[in-house]
Amino acid sequence: MYKMIAHYKMPANIEAFDEWYKSHTEIAKKVPLVKEFRFTKVTGGPRGASDLYFIAELVFQSKEDFKTAMSSPENMAAGKDAFTHYKDILSIHFAEEEIIKL
Repeated sequence: MYKMIAHYKMPANIEAFDEWYKSHTEIAKKVPLVKEFRFTKVTGGPRGASDLYFIAELVFQSKEDFKTAMSSPENMAAGKDAFTHYKDILSIHFAEEEIIKL
């Protein structure tokens, strides 16, 4: 599977971020070919607090689906919304996932 992963560092105003992310999710839901969305609120790290607050993953079945989605107008709109509001705490990553079941 292929993913787009968004890492958000700790926002200055958590409540404002959470409220914004609700509306951002509605924009992201329009990105074509997304198999599933995964949202993770970071609760800490080995030494206590983490500088990360939130991780969002858009999961795609294939590399072709990923490429199509990433170049779509809907994805461009989602990216513009995210970078307009939180570019100072956002980093985007693309990844290929391998799952090993035990």
